[in-house]
Amino acid sequence: MVRIDARGMSCPQPVLMCKKALGGNPEGIEILVDNNTACRNVERFMKNSGYNVSIKEMEEEYLLTGVK
Repeated sequence: MVRIDARGMSCPQPVLMCKKALGGNPEGIEILVDNNTACRNVERFMKNSGYNVSIKEMEEEYLLTGVK
């Protein structure tokens, strides 16, 4: 499972970090973001890349998990 910490970064940086990680075609990926816009953009990107995505909201952070 690839893990990415994209807290404090504004779009498109979290999506670009996710894209780079998915380039290795991992079976699973977790990305931590701290704003709703990044959460929705990363979710959309992972779904379009063929991953099933779940989102866990933790106070003001979001943990997105994508698995094939």
